[in-house]
Amino acid sequence: MISNSEVKKPEPISIGKTHNIFNQGADVEPAIQALERGESVLVREFYNDGLSLLHDLHKYLKLNLPNTSYKEQHEYRSEYHRLSNLILLEIVDQQLCVKKSPSIGWLEKFYPENNHFFLTLPQIQGLNSAWQWYQNGISIPVLRNKVHPYYGTYFPTRFEHLVLFDNWLKHYKGLKKTAIEIGIGCGVLSLQMIQHQFQKVYATDINPNAIIGLTEFMGTTKLSRKIELDLGHLFGKWDNQTELIVFNPPWMPGAHDFSNIDDAIYYNKTLFTDFFAAAKTRLLPEGKLVLIFSNLAQITNVTQEHPIERELEEGNRFKLERCFKKSVSAASSKSKRDQYWRASEEVELWALTHI
Repeated sequence: MISNSEVKKPEPISIGKTHNIFNQGADVEPAIQALERGESVLVREFYNDGLSLLHDLHKYLKLNLPNTSYKEQHEYRSEYHRLSNLILLEIVDQQLCVKKSPSIGWLEKFYPENNHFFLTLPQIQGLNSAWQWYQNGISIPVLRNKVHPYYGTYFPTRFEHLVLFDNWLKHYKGLKKTAIEIGIGCGVLSLQMIQHQFQKVYATDINPNAIIGLTEFMGTTKLSRKIELDLGHLFGKWDNQTELIVFNPPWMPGAHDFSNIDDAIYYNKTLFTDFFAAAKTRLLPEGKLVLIFSNLAQITNVTQEHPIERELEEGNRFKLERCFKKSVSAASSKSKRDQYWRASEEVELWALTHI
């Protein structure tokens, strides 16, 4: 059982330090200058005052930083992250002190004994959005029921790769006794496998919030007997051989310090080598290894190396059975990012077997 102390949540900022104050009608320039100096700014009157300050911060950064290429957009986001996380809100008795603020259930759930502290405005925004998703659920086209992602847990915001996997499952002819999923997130791929009559899915995640959220979501239903969870890296404690191993890994190389939101899309240098070596011993002789990936790193010139292609060329462990690809829909007109590369992005499903 994972305790509340292990949950990934924003770290409370203790009371005591004097802060610059920003209220409705205040001149925004001194506030932004304070942020640039590394000084915190406390929003004390209305919640919308903080949102207004964030809006003005975006305007300020757009005048001072290029924001066109993929690399420039990450630099822009890094600077926005640095400055915006100096904007604070006060919490007393698990409630925001500012007027007309949202009610966020995570504050009571995560900080039951901490009655007075600060959090940054972006953290509060993240908690608020996550609470709405958790409470209301999110509809996923390939699932019958909504998912209710726990705070800090990866969930899909686009669905082409899920459609690819669902189509692959429809044509899958192998045994369906067991499967293993690496990095279950909010559970969509495992739920798809259960929908397609897999009897048992063993799943892992390195994020305790994913394990807590899915344990809570499944409760004591039949689903809890069909999906077993383990908090661990890659295969965790699952040493059993299986008919199917499924992995939707991060799609971009390198470690970045932008925000926890990006953790699920960046992989380190050893991830794929470690994964394929471990998968070799856990896949039954006639089993299938399915990886869901994207050409995003190649089309944005982050790297020209494709880790799955490299494994097939050099690993001497697996061979390609089939690779399916699907074009990605254009970015939403509401998106604040210039995602010009989406026109040439493809999601990929790689089905591999033992050599």
